Amino acid sequence: MLTRSSMTTKDNTPLSYKDAGVDIEAGERLVDAISPLAKATRRAGVMGGLGGFGALFDLKKDGWSDPVLVSGTDGVGTKLMLAFDTGIHNTVGIDLVAMCANDVLAQGAEPLFFLDYFACGKLEGGIAEAVISGIAEGCKQAGCALVGGETAEMPGMYPPGHYDLAGFVVGAVERSDIVPRMGDMKAGDVLIGIASSGPHSNGYSLIRRIVERTGLKWDAASPFGAGTLGEALLTPTRLYSKAALPLIKGGRIKGLAHITGGGLTENVPRMLPDHLTPRFDRSSWTAPDVFHWLQSEGRVDEDEMHRTFNMGIGLVFAVAPQDVDEIVSELSDLGERPVIIGEVSEK
Repeated sequence: MLTRSSMTTKDNTPLSYKDAGVDIEAGERLVDAISPLAKATRRAGVMGGLGGFGALFDLKKDGWSDPVLVSGTDGVGTKLMLAFDTGIHNTVGIDLVAMCANDVLAQGAEPLFFLDYFACGKLEGGIAEAVISGIAEGCKQAGCALVGGETAEMPGMYPPGHYDLAGFVVGAVERSDIVPRMGDMKAGDVLIGIASSGPHSNGYSLIRRIVERTGLKWDAASPFGAGTLGEALLTPTRLYSKAALPLIKGGRIKGLAHITGGGLTENVPRMLPDHLTPRFDRSSWTAPDVFHWLQSEGRVDEDEMHRTFNMGIGLVFAVAPQDVDEIVSELSDLGERPVIIGEVSEK
C-alpha cells in the first residue's frame, strides 16, 4: 500500500504546446524568413505562394504542349553528419535539390518545382534558415521553383543540432523527348562523362570511417583541396539541368545516367536495354584528388572505389558517334569538362 509521502505530487500547472517543446511562433518566423528565398525561385507556372495546403502549377502557362510528369524523391544520407559536426549547414540543401533534380533529368525531364521536408527536435540558431537557403540556391541552379515544404519540430526525436532532410521534385518532359530511347541504342554508341565536384552525396558512411581512421579533425587543413577537411568534403553536388536540357530537347541524347550510389558500374547499365552493356576506359579521365586520398587512407580496393563513388564523373550521356564532336564542343562552351569515357557494346 502506498503511503501519502511516497505518492507523486500532481502538478496542475496549465501546459501549452511550447511547454512540450514545440514553438509554433518559431515555425511562423521561419516561414517569414524563407518566403523571399522561395519567391526568388519562382517560374511562370507557379500559382500562388507559400502557406497553402498544396502548391498549384499551371503546365500550360509554363509553355508545355504534350508533357509527361516525372517525379523523384531523395535525401542527403550521412553527409548530414558532417554538417552537424562542422556547423556548416548552407550546402546540404544544394545537395538535396541536386540528388532529386539530377534523377528526373535522367528521364529527360526539366525540374519544375521542389518541396522539402525538414525535421528536427527544436528549431534553433538559424540552422533551418541556413539549410533552406541552400535549398533555394539549389533550385536556382536547377531552374525549378521552391513551392513549399514541411518543417516538423518533434521534441525527443532528434538530439540538439541534428535534423533530417528529404526532398521531392516534379519535372516535365515533352513526350517526344523522353529518355532513354532504348530502341535507338546501338553497339558503338559513345559514353560521354561530365565532371562531378567530388563524392557528391554518396559514400559518406565510408568517408566518415576513413576520416575517423586518420585521426584528422574536420577543421584540419584539407589534404586534397582548399579550406578545411570538413569544408572540402561538404562541397555540394553539381546540378546538370542547364547543361543537359538543350541536348535532350535537341534530340541528340539517347540515354542519360546520374552517377550516384553504385558508381558508374551500377548506374550506367540502368539506361541501356538488356542486350547492351557499357565498357569503360578508366584511363580516359583522372579522378579528383579527394578520391585518391580516400583510397590511400582507407586502403580501399580499386573496384570497391568504383562501386561506391562516382570517381569524378557525375553524369553520363549515351550518344551516336557522329554527334560526339558537336556535343563535346557545346558542353565545353558551357564551361563543362566533357570526356569520352567508353562505349556501348553487345553483351
